[in-house]
Amino acid sequence: MADFLDILGRDAWETVNMGYYKTTKEVTLGFSLGLKEAVLMCTSAPVITEIKVASPSLGVIKKNVDVKKVALAMEKGGAVGLSFLTEPKHFGGSLDAFTEARNQVELPMLMKDIIVSRSQIDVAAKIGANAVLLIESLFKRGCCECDLRSMITYAHSRGLEVLLEAHTEEEFLSALKTEADLIGINNRNLKNLEVDLEVTRKILTEHPTKERLVVSESGIQSPADIRFLHQCGVHAFLVGSSIMKTSNIEEKVKELVTAL
Repeated sequence: MADFLDILGRDAWETVNMGYYKTTKEVTLGFSLGLKEAVLMCTSAPVITEIKVASPSLGVIKKNVDVKKVALAMEKGGAVGLSFLTEPKHFGGSLDAFTEARNQVELPMLMKDIIVSRSQIDVAAKIGANAVLLIESLFKRGCCECDLRSMITYAHSRGLEVLLEAHTEEEFLSALKTEADLIGINNRNLKNLEVDLEVTRKILTEHPTKERLVVSESGIQSPADIRFLHQCGVHAFLVGSSIMKTSNIEEKVKELVTAL
């Protein structure tokens, strides 16, 4: 029986094959600070804020989003980087909206998508992303056109950093053996969409690491969550829904950034 991860993989290929990633717009970056370097240089809580207008678990999060205004608010709030959903079917993402945000801020930007093809890496480089998200479990299921190592190498050849997402202890240990620039632990189980911050705690309790930058993703609501995850050994925090749902994005980001 197919779970939601299978659906994401299948729909990602449909989106690739329909030509969604054959954009003609191109953005030239006027700065070179990468996401990893930005996290390492950060003197407050390194919060990577995320622009997404919808999700499979919440439905529509925010209507009529002015991505330029939101991106600026996140930057003013002290975000260390900006994640942007470009997947159109389940997250309401848009490549054009990504470029609007890219042209508005100087923060390093992560193109967050369900990446199964090198063509998605190509468009990430073209529209000015600094990094891309790769989901380890998609590679383990054979959903992608090449193996994980090859995709990471290809991303690096296009000048992109890689945030490699794991959800289980097995995936995390496997991720540590790769050349990924940052290792993400997703507290959301993509099979059934359940969220639990204990996922991060349990993995890092068994396998603490100071050699690699670990980013906790999903389910982060408050400064207390930031402090809890920091105590678990997390180095950076990717926060989307709780920021997008608030009426004052800049203040919400400041609240999280000053949690430590």
